[in-house]
Amino acid sequence: MEFLTDNLVTVTLLVPLVGAIVVGLLTESDDSARWVALGASVLALVSSLWLLVGFDPAAGTQAVDSLAWIPTLGSSLTLGVDGISLVLVLLTTFLMPLIVVAAWDHGDRIKGYLAAFLALEAAVIGVFTAQDLLVFYVFFEFTLVPMYFIIGIWGGANRRYAAVKFFLYTLLGGLTMLAAILYLYTAGGATSFAYPDLLQAATSLSLVEQRWLFLAFFVGFAVKVPLFPVHTWLPDAHTEAPTAGSVFLAAIMLKMGGYGFIRYCLTLFPDASRELSLGTGSGFFAVPWMLVLAVIGILYGALVALVQPDIKKLVAYSSVSHMGFVVLGIFALNSTATSAGVVQMVNHGLSTGALFLLIGFLYDRRHTREISAFGGLAKQVPVYAGFFLLVVLSSLALPGLNGFVGEFPVLLGTFQEVPWAAVLGSFGAVLAALYLLWAYQRMFHGPLVGAANESTTDLTAREIGVMVPLVVLIVAIGVYPQPLYDLVEPAVDTVLVGVTQ
Repeated sequence: MEFLTDNLVTVTLLVPLVGAIVVGLLTESDDSARWVALGASVLALVSSLWLLVGFDPAAGTQAVDSLAWIPTLGSSLTLGVDGISLVLVLLTTFLMPLIVVAAWDHGDRIKGYLAAFLALEAAVIGVFTAQDLLVFYVFFEFTLVPMYFIIGIWGGANRRYAAVKFFLYTLLGGLTMLAAILYLYTAGGATSFAYPDLLQAATSLSLVEQRWLFLAFFVGFAVKVPLFPVHTWLPDAHTEAPTAGSVFLAAIMLKMGGYGFIRYCLTLFPDASRELSLGTGSGFFAVPWMLVLAVIGILYGALVALVQPDIKKLVAYSSVSHMGFVVLGIFALNSTATSAGVVQMVNHGLSTGALFLLIGFLYDRRHTREISAFGGLAKQVPVYAGFFLLVVLSSLALPGLNGFVGEFPVLLGTFQEVPWAAVLGSFGAVLAALYLLWAYQRMFHGPLVGAANESTTDLTAREIGVMVPLVVLIVAIGVYPQPLYDLVEPAVDTVLVGVTQ
């Protein structure tokens, strides 16, 4: 019992990892695999909530566990959380039981399917909690393996192409980051890969070195977000991934990129971050390139989503746009905007995760995602239509729902630093209302035509049970976001001290 209370971060990571091993070794019925996976995911959630109970937002990194890993390199398996990493761990552990329940009827090799998701959960928790950059890199790259198999084995008709494209893009992005980590370690004279040691080593870098290393880290994280123009793997991955894979990819894995921007790009390379984010340098560096890319991502993703005939691709491109708001907030280097960027990562995880679940429920019934195949469904499936509308309104940032309390402060904080970026970014919110409401109108309103539409069944009790927790949080955060901001803001302010001084 003492181990559980004194090593909560380690326990939160180990529970899904052990669960994955147990599920993989089961020789009994598929029902056993389902219940073990659900039990492991619920235990991980309980452990993370226990971590939250004793957490002090003002105390910095807490609940630190450390175990020697490669002593000759000065690398140790050190885990810990601050406010930023804690909210992302909570998002991961909250969504995982819902993903397991949503995949309950998945009949194709269910044991391997659930084991892959549990291994993926453990790896992502490792990314958010690692306090050693070599360990961080290992977890960061390991996430590729289970997701590659999830897409490649259980995906759609073009799953192999999508899986290989996803793997290569993200692997190459990660390798640029590894090269930068090794350069920082050697050039900075660090004695270990511990984050505080490399942070100290980074202070000896010249501005030119900072710029190149910032860009190397940036590429690795931009692929994960994904940010224009390294986003092209995402629509293929989402389209071919099974429903649970799309949920995990959009709601959780994309946040690894945003987390990396804040945790490493801003803190290790503050001078380069300030130049490239706000355009405080001269010549080429007088342009706020990070905000330019964020605005392009917002508008490009929204415009491409507007013309998609496939509802799943529409939501995939909407993720490119909405994650652009996250990047905009992070690189505005303003406490209001950057804190809102972290909150928006949570909001996007809930809203887009819910949308992919709902699309998956409909695909299970109709085996098509073409918007033109539907129409008038609100008459036939009113419960489904109600959930879909509420989540759409959340995604387009309606006041009173969670999207608004993330996107609006991002734009407000950005306007204080670079007004034109906030003005252009706001058009993304307008376009979101256009493509989401237009898709909803075509699918759910008008005459109910065709035997397929007339025979579509409404949500089952299990599916409603999956959606209710998501909707409760969507509304709760929208009505009262302060507890979430209280967790995040002190950690964000600590990050920004080195960048803005």
